[in-house]
Amino acid sequence: MTSKHKSRTDAILARGTYRELTRIEKILTTETTGGLILVGATILALLLANSPAADAYFSLRDMHVGFSTSWLDLDLSLAHWAADGLLAIFFFLVGLELKMELTKGDLRDPRRAFVPVAAAAGGVALPALLYSAINAANPETLGGWAIPAATDIAFAVAVLAIVGSKLPAALRTFLLTLAIVDDLIAITIIAVFYSSDLKLHYLAFALIPLALYWLVANKAEALFKKHYSAAWFVLLPLGLIVWALFYNSGIHATIAGVALAFMIPVNPLSKYGERYSLAETFEHRFRPLSSGIAVPIFAFFSAGVAVGGLSGLAEAWTSSVALGITVGLVAGKMLGIVGTTFLVTRIRGANLDPDIKWIDLTGVAALAGIGFTVSLLVAELSFDVANPAHDWAKVGVLTASVLAAIVGAAILTPRNARYAKIAEREKVDVNHDGIPDVFADDTSRTK
Repeated sequence: MTSKHKSRTDAILARGTYRELTRIEKILTTETTGGLILVGATILALLLANSPAADAYFSLRDMHVGFSTSWLDLDLSLAHWAADGLLAIFFFLVGLELKMELTKGDLRDPRRAFVPVAAAAGGVALPALLYSAINAANPETLGGWAIPAATDIAFAVAVLAIVGSKLPAALRTFLLTLAIVDDLIAITIIAVFYSSDLKLHYLAFALIPLALYWLVANKAEALFKKHYSAAWFVLLPLGLIVWALFYNSGIHATIAGVALAFMIPVNPLSKYGERYSLAETFEHRFRPLSSGIAVPIFAFFSAGVAVGGLSGLAEAWTSSVALGITVGLVAGKMLGIVGTTFLVTRIRGANLDPDIKWIDLTGVAALAGIGFTVSLLVAELSFDVANPAHDWAKVGVLTASVLAAIVGAAILTPRNARYAKIAEREKVDVNHDGIPDVFADDTSRTK
């Protein structure tokens, strides 16, 4: 092993495997497009909510569709369907990512996993603590402590693609991996703290279609790979049953998406040498549905806040709720992620990869403060619609996300010249094995 190779493997945020790098690049491309669509849906919602068409917008948002029986309640508003139903697709993709990262990605290696896991934990804990400190005197608003805890990967990646196109690959991978771990923590928070009136018999019944879902997904892999519609006609009905039972159990229905994702095999099961697993196939097929349709529709119904002019906006901004969220997402995320990563380097006696500086990491950490999708969902769960804190929280999330994007862009934009130089060093010829030479010094990592 050369000293150069040793320095990279011992460094914090060193390059991952080539397979992991190419997979991350594909995800980043899709998330960038989804982030731009999400921005459009958010702007449209805000315009409608503060226009002469506001009554029509809110009537559409609150319109109920569905049915209710003595045993099953599925009579929900369109906004509720978007938050609990469509976001289950988003969480299904999150679940797939989590399972692949934990079993096939760099997170399966405890040494590599430790940094993004610790950074994500710091980036969740400090914002929650800052919000709680600002709202400590008001028990009615303290329940929103988890709102600034989440990172919105679609928005963050969209901004990153604009201001940091030459960012070192290790940092881009770090941002996505950190967001995945962040989502895992958010899922746990939602399941533990935002579940009420638990009806465990519904969960018991849900285990039956969930087991069937696992059996079919694992035994009919070839069918779902070959026929695109097979998943819609076979797995979707089982998934809907699981979702409905989760919803009526008191567990937030989006958790059903994660549970279903964990039933999908992440390694090819067939004996014909396929390169991609069913989890990777589903991720490729359904990510555009999530980032291009499901999440933007949720944003359209959730982000529409009637601010009431400048006076209403000023009232929202000066509330402890919006202030706590803004401070938590903009300052808390950045300090929590960078501070935790710094502590990890001191504990492990390591340094950042030679191509990366702390200012680069700070810029990426600032982008992690864009907490749109899951933060809006937690805001919906934290405060009743009739509570003014409900709208104040949404104003805080939108404001903080914009500020985090500005701070991240201000830090990363001047670094583009340096990123360009790094990119030049990373331009390598492909060797005879089809593996970039940058990974050739450790071919075992690519196998």
